[in-house]
Amino acid sequence: MRAFEAVQQYFNSAADELELNDELRTLLTIPEREITVQLPVEMDDGRKVSLLGYRVQHNRARGPMKGGLRYHHEVDLDEVRSLASLMTWKTAVVNLPYGGAKGGVAVDSRAISSREKERITRKFVDEIHELIGPDKDIPAPDMGTDHEVMAWFVNQYNKYAGFNPAVVTGKPVEHYGIPGREEATGRGVGILTIKALARLGRKVAGSTVAIQGFGNVGAHAAKFLAESECKVVAISDVSGGYYNADGVDILNAARFARDHQNSLAGYPNADQITNEQLLELDVTVLIPAALGSVITTDNADRIKAKMIIEAANSPVRPEADQILIDRGIPILPDVLANAGGVTVSYFEWAQNRQFYQWNLNRVRGELDHLLTTAFETVWELAAQRNVSLRTAAFMVAIERVARATKLAGLA
Repeated sequence: MRAFEAVQQYFNSAADELELNDELRTLLTIPEREITVQLPVEMDDGRKVSLLGYRVQHNRARGPMKGGLRYHHEVDLDEVRSLASLMTWKTAVVNLPYGGAKGGVAVDSRAISSREKERITRKFVDEIHELIGPDKDIPAPDMGTDHEVMAWFVNQYNKYAGFNPAVVTGKPVEHYGIPGREEATGRGVGILTIKALARLGRKVAGSTVAIQGFGNVGAHAAKFLAESECKVVAISDVSGGYYNADGVDILNAARFARDHQNSLAGYPNADQITNEQLLELDVTVLIPAALGSVITTDNADRIKAKMIIEAANSPVRPEADQILIDRGIPILPDVLANAGGVTVSYFEWAQNRQFYQWNLNRVRGELDHLLTTAFETVWELAAQRNVSLRTAAFMVAIERVARATKLAGLA
């Protein structure tokens, strides 16, 4: 099952519950625009390569489209299309005034220099600048991109449109970014994990947590949860997993990774395990915060966690999702669990439009409020309709987009 097909399976389950007609289903499924561009770029050694870039603009019924830009060698149109549709539902479930989009360039971000990455970014802007903008489509960082890429992006866009920092979010604070954006997704995961534990009647203090992925999202989630007195017993990155039954010292692990080229390889204060073993640990909460499709029919029966929080995009395959539901393991879906990033991106966009800087305390307070409101709405609907949290989240989102579509006279 390909990525977009998997998203559509979740969409259809929720649409069935809402008794959505076929006409509206088609309207909400097909992306409004799909863009593929060729990016001829000169590399540092003088070679000229042609890369493929993509931008899929899925839906704008509720406002300008919003979504990240990823640089990864496995990026293709189907993946970008699926992520664009997820952004439509993600922004809607948190009730942000956005639609969904996503972009990508098929390049290994780890195998290129900073100067090569900058040239790729500027060339991509050259090709799509007429189709994006603060009132059209607002990119942001994603896998393989960061605040520096966004600074290049807005600088290149301004050459065409004049000064307009609201064209992208996730910028450095010095370039009209917002404090708290780097931590936002991981902090949001932490906030919602605490909410879910409370709803399940479990004490936060001492609850054990395993986090697959110790990049930006996983590290910030781990820090938040450790500060909330959860016991983070396992973390991991591409070098493998690291387990300590007494709890990993998260600040110590973060310092180690920072001092070793953002790698945990050789971390001495925990036992090394595999990423696969981490997923199967007997913990209160499992947080996949790295790649998609890590929980499949091959390992779903061996998952021992009492709850899963999807910090990554699509870490649980649809077939595995049903196995876990049947086993009584609740899953907080990605469209809600990792929505902290786009929520703070909305704050950044809003402050850019007003030319007014928010402080960190306001950002954190507003983030907690919006995510808590969305969580309670989804949890209550799941209980009322006796559906999974994922289906409930999609129902909330689809109903909002469908209503906006009808009110605009499009259906």
